[in-house]
Amino acid sequence: MAKRFRLNIQGIVQGVGFRPFVYQLAHRCRLNGYVANTPKGVAVEVEGDQESLYHFLKALPESAPPLANIIQIDTEELPAAEYGSFEIRSSEVGEERATLISPDTETCADCLAELFDPKDRRYRYPFINCTNCGPRYTIIDDIPYDRPKTSMASFVMCDDCSREYHDPLDRRFHAQPNGCWACGPRVWLTDVSGNELRTDDPIVAAAEHLKTGAIVAVKGLGGFHLAVDATQNEAVKRLRRRKGREEKPLAIMCSSLEQVERYALLGEEERRLLTCPQRPIVIVPKRERNEIAPEVAPRNGYFGVMLPYTPLHHLLLSHPFSALVMTSGNISEEPIAIDNEEALQRLGPIADYFLLHDRDILLRSDDSILRVVSDRPRQIRRSRGYVPVPVFLRKPVAPVLALGGELKGTICLTKGSRAFVGQHLGDLENLETLEFLEQTVAHLRRILEVQPRLLVHDLHPDYLTTQVAKTQDELPILAVQHHHAHVVSVMAEHGLEGRALGLALDGTGYGDDHSIWGGEILAADQISYERVGYLDNVPMPGGAAAIKEPWRMAVSYLTAAFGAEIFERNQVLFQRWDPERIRVLLQMIERKVNSPSTSSCGRLFDGIAALVGLRDRIAYEGQAAIELEQCLEPTNERYEYECREADGRLLMSPTVIFTQIYKDAVSGVPAGVISGKFHQTLVAMFTEACVRLGQMYGLGRVICSGGVFQNVFLLENLERQLQAAGLEVYTPQAIPANDACISLGQAVVGAASLEG
Repeated sequence: MAKRFRLNIQGIVQGVGFRPFVYQLAHRCRLNGYVANTPKGVAVEVEGDQESLYHFLKALPESAPPLANIIQIDTEELPAAEYGSFEIRSSEVGEERATLISPDTETCADCLAELFDPKDRRYRYPFINCTNCGPRYTIIDDIPYDRPKTSMASFVMCDDCSREYHDPLDRRFHAQPNGCWACGPRVWLTDVSGNELRTDDPIVAAAEHLKTGAIVAVKGLGGFHLAVDATQNEAVKRLRRRKGREEKPLAIMCSSLEQVERYALLGEEERRLLTCPQRPIVIVPKRERNEIAPEVAPRNGYFGVMLPYTPLHHLLLSHPFSALVMTSGNISEEPIAIDNEEALQRLGPIADYFLLHDRDILLRSDDSILRVVSDRPRQIRRSRGYVPVPVFLRKPVAPVLALGGELKGTICLTKGSRAFVGQHLGDLENLETLEFLEQTVAHLRRILEVQPRLLVHDLHPDYLTTQVAKTQDELPILAVQHHHAHVVSVMAEHGLEGRALGLALDGTGYGDDHSIWGGEILAADQISYERVGYLDNVPMPGGAAAIKEPWRMAVSYLTAAFGAEIFERNQVLFQRWDPERIRVLLQMIERKVNSPSTSSCGRLFDGIAALVGLRDRIAYEGQAAIELEQCLEPTNERYEYECREADGRLLMSPTVIFTQIYKDAVSGVPAGVISGKFHQTLVAMFTEACVRLGQMYGLGRVICSGGVFQNVFLLENLERQLQAAGLEVYTPQAIPANDACISLGQAVVGAASLEG
């Protein structure tokens, strides 16, 4: 006797070959019925005998396509309908949307084989793809994910492509970006004025120009790259000069793992990350002797490396390059370019040539960046390949929109038990990035069909995101303290509820006392927090200028430790600093003029890096702290520290540490030794503080978050010491430790506030 079941399947099940998989599985099990995309995911009705249905229901989640991610299957038994066959139906519409969109993925092995097969009709076609690979999120305008709702809508398939597209047994069945030389997108090469250059193969021509040291703007999957031969130092220097990127490391792309291992050291997890479908940039240690130009990552022991992830990349890297610099196609501080005309205008002063194509990018998506710490991958920049996969929450929450902070901006939308953290936006300090934020919000709201009940922003009154929240009148708003959001983001990632200690260490966060926080221990849950410990405050002479000029923080800590007369007693140590500028800073500190008070751990790193002669001025955020960590020489020694109770809180003194570091510096102790002792001191001090506060407040869990936890030594050693002390430790992995996590924390706090 025939039975019929209806299955509603939710997750990443559209655009990943799920319907043909179901179709083929149903035929193998000799079942009738249908499969269709719906706004919630995929609907399946199957009818047949009990044993066949059992095999179908068992195999469905076990053997799903590689890019599918089934989150939930709701099954309902219905009366038999006497279907005569199994078919794939057109997409259903009209329901509330709940489907998950697949991220963009690297070119699969089958497509690569065809790409380099002279007998294949898509030989060297730079947009080859199938249901198992290629663009998704960056070409989607709306859902259900069907071709008319993507940037492929304007390309009419030829007969051959149409035959593949409509054949359920073909690898390209309903592959929305499907196309070929006859009907799909095309690529061409232009000069800086946009004039197309005559060439038999524009990719070959672009490669030839790269070999001569030219800079080529390459239109990719989520935006433009600026490419240059990574072995030509003068070419890399010219790229830096034109792009306005002084010293920050540039990402490089290599054709294979074997090529990468010629200049970098890879562990098993790094190899896995480099070859995974997301194809992120992975931070890996340099080999001592390598052929990569010094200007790619100056004064840095690491490279940011990725492998090709589009057919165009594979074709470009099939030429004999050791590696290509592939850095974001933008002028520093601006969003990555995605449109051809926009790129010609914005990148014209940088690039010598443009490798363009006519498949529109509907949404910017920078390359993601990861690093392996304690054998676990850690997100540094979560974007292409990982967005829009949500963070799954412990329970359904109210719909909330969070705008994040200022640096490393992201937005977050909650829907049910899912928090959708958007792609990397950049630093929200200009109109261009703000427009990118607004576009991302509109896009996510549309494809998720979310109507938020609350808009959440950072507590800082001067952030652009705060101004946006306060000037709109669509939604009620809520301000969330920066470090509370840091802590709650990790709680959300790990599915934690209740109160915990939150160790939040970063550069800048506006405190509820109007000072600049950044060395905090909070007793927090999703609704509220109490500041129970912090680094003692010092002035930031010049405010934001002290972030870009770490020597200012060295002056501040020295003044706090010894008084202004220290600069008269030891002029040899300070001779590289202008005496007149020191005098001005001392007056600012004394008169409290443009010298906000800060407890920032990031500023402590800056001050020490300046004191030991590593970095008086930075060219990119966190540079002084990075160089202080990288010069570290292993040691078991540490400095004495002070951790005392004051006004019911635990106060940790940076000046006690700074005093001893000054004495070491005067005595000629190498910077690497000082760095090693300083790092060991922080580990010991924060471990003691968390143990003591855990006992005082009856809390056995410690949450670690903030940009300082991108410091590998500190993260690994502090986690180990806290665990050895009997505490449960939770650290960021799927979401970055830096300010990219702020929007997630804000959204969860906002949703909790609506629950009352």
